[in-house]
Amino acid sequence: MGIAKQNARMSRYMVSPSVLLLLLWMIVPLSMTIYFSLIRYNLLYPGENEFIGLENFEYFLTDEGFGPGMSNTLLLVGSVLLITVVLGVLISVLVNQAFWGQGIVRVLLISPFFIMPTVNALVWKNLLLDPVAGVFTAVWTFFGAQPIDWFTDYPLFSIIMIVSWQWLPFAILLLMTALQSLDQEQQEAARLDGAGPIALFRYLTLPHLARPIAVVVMIETIFLLSIFAEIFTTTGGGPGYETTNLAYLIYSQALLQFDVGLASAGGLIAVILANVAAFFLVRLVGKSLTDK
Repeated sequence: MGIAKQNARMSRYMVSPSVLLLLLWMIVPLSMTIYFSLIRYNLLYPGENEFIGLENFEYFLTDEGFGPGMSNTLLLVGSVLLITVVLGVLISVLVNQAFWGQGIVRVLLISPFFIMPTVNALVWKNLLLDPVAGVFTAVWTFFGAQPIDWFTDYPLFSIIMIVSWQWLPFAILLLMTALQSLDQEQQEAARLDGAGPIALFRYLTLPHLARPIAVVVMIETIFLLSIFAEIFTTTGGGPGYETTNLAYLIYSQALLQFDVGLASAGGLIAVILANVAAFFLVRLVGKSLTDK
């Protein structure tokens, strides 16, 4: 017992520096953010640093951009999740079948995920959705239809398309990998019993993908709540507040209006919302693990 206690004590001593460094890495920025959120701190007026309590939080929550920013954030996250999960399941099932060039197709399907968000947004803005020389405009004109100015007429839908194209490969990669562990003998037995493709998909494939889908939803939600580069590069949050989400609203408060106190309050609100979402998503993943 004495040796075991000594080893445990030594282990704690050896781990403690990294734990302390991690705590400092997290606690110091969080403490500064909380401090700035409780004072009136605008870089244009550096001398006015008086304590104002929760006034920054109240102002942020009642700001005219908070309602649109919150609704756009939820709509963006929900739409991208729906598109990536549904298409990810269907595409991963299709490419899981043996065909010529399967390896090349898989590589091409997952390659957009490795493109930087800014580059991705510029490609869509200048090469695909440009109302004068874009690929979509050429297709519309070829069929005799009126070209669409996507970022003016459908700004939020354009952002959803861009972000979905970026994150769909991630869903395909995880779901395609999960399909490799699907029991082929069980599928063959179901086919011998007369099960068709739809029955196989409904009763074997989908239940098998329940846990990977939950993981995809959890990881994508955490990252999608902070989407910024695509909005900044294409629409700048406009027109009006049409494409402003919480991340871009906080940016506009901090770097465009130089209000550090208000932006800090908004950042804390965003952190709380992200943690609430993560709590329920972790429970969802845990439930799927238990069911398995």
